[in-house]
Amino acid sequence: MAKTATLVQLVLFIVDEQTYALPLAAAERVLRIVEITPLPGAPDSVEGVINIQGDVVIVVSVRRRLGLAERSAGAADSLIVARARARRVAIIAESVVGVVERPVDAVVSAGHITPGIEPIEGVLKTSEGLVLIHDLDRFFSATEEQFLDQALERL
Repeated sequence: MAKTATLVQLVLFIVDEQTYALPLAAAERVLRIVEITPLPGAPDSVEGVINIQGDVVIVVSVRRRLGLAERSAGAADSLIVARARARRVAIIAESVVGVVERPVDAVVSAGHITPGIEPIEGVLKTSEGLVLIHDLDRFFSATEEQFLDQALERL
């Protein structure tokens, strides 16, 4: 009997013409972009908050987190609603490519490439190039989590 390779399922999305990914298990759904309410006192990577069926959800920007050039959200942009530790977040994506399934050995641990890139869990090697896989549990530092909690309390 042939041994079955363990597979990883990822949601692929594009920001600034680069493809990124989230583990499918972390993603809840994809929404069209909506108006984002600013959240004073939040970390720089937070665009603001949105209301999803009565829940306040933090909107985060991979673009800001990685220090990419600022860009206003466009009507064609999407929000990927996902779990980060104990909170829901929505990630701004210029487009969502879809879900892919790849062998686990196609993913290289980020620590093997460049130690200290906290929000990046690994890198997927594809025929089109490299895809950075985000670890939402490490997207915010402990200090940023505190600032975020304080900003949310003021709502």
